[in-house]
Amino acid sequence: MSAHLSAHLASLRAAISRLERLPARADALPVPLAPAIDAALPGWNGGAGGIARGAVHEVLAADPGAASGFVAMLAGRASAQVAQAPVLWLSPARAPKPYAPGLAAFGLAPAALVVVEAEAENLLWAAEEALRSPAPAAVIVLGTVPTLTAWRRLQLAAEASAGLGLLLGPDQAVPRPSAACTRWRVAAAPGGDGPAHALAPPRWRLDLLRARGGRPASWLADWDGAALAVPERHLNGRAA
Repeated sequence: MSAHLSAHLASLRAAISRLERLPARADALPVPLAPAIDAALPGWNGGAGGIARGAVHEVLAADPGAASGFVAMLAGRASAQVAQAPVLWLSPARAPKPYAPGLAAFGLAPAALVVVEAEAENLLWAAEEALRSPAPAAVIVLGTVPTLTAWRRLQLAAEASAGLGLLLGPDQAVPRPSAACTRWRVAAAPGGDGPAHALAPPRWRLDLLRARGGRPASWLADWDGAALAVPERHLNGRAA
C-alpha cells in the first residue's frame, strides 16, 4: 500500500471516528422538497412523501452548478432536521474542493460540512463505510459510477443506519442501470421575471427519471434563498 493511499485511508478513518462519537439520529424523517414534488414521491420506506432516508439517491448533473445546489439543499435540510448533524462530502483525490459559501446559499451550513478525499478505487468503499455510520445526516459521493453489486451494498449500508446517500455524477444520454431509490436529472432553466436591475432567483428543471413505487415527472422550480425553500407557487409539474 502506497504512503499516499495510507494517508487518505487514515484521514477517512479519523473523520468517521470523530463522527461516530456524535449522537445518532433520533428519527428517519424524509427530507422535504416542496409539497407538489413530495406528493409525487412514494415514501417507499414507510414514511410520507419526500426524499427517503435509509436509501441512496442518484442525481445526474445536466448542469453541474444547478445539480450541486440541489444536492446541497437536500443535505442541508437533512442536517437541519437533526440539529445540524454533519454532512460528508466524498470526492476523488485531487478533485476540486466544494465551495462552502456557495453551498451555504442553498442551506448547507459550512460548519456541518466534512470533506473527505479518496482515490477513485477506494471511493465506493469510503461511501459504504460512511453510510453505515449513524452519525452523518447525509453522505454525498462524487465522481463514481457503481456497479449493480456496489449499488446494493450502498443501499444496505444506508438501510442499516437510516442514512441518506446522494450520488452526484455527470448526465448521460443513456444512464447506466442502478439500484437507486430515485434518479434525478437537474438542469438550469431560464430565470423568470424579476425586479428591474436584479437577478432572478435560480431556476432548476427537475426531472424525476425513476422512483421506486412512483412515476416519472418534471418540474420547474425557483430557489427562494431567503426562505431556503423551493416555493410551491413557482412549480410547474407535469408528467414526463
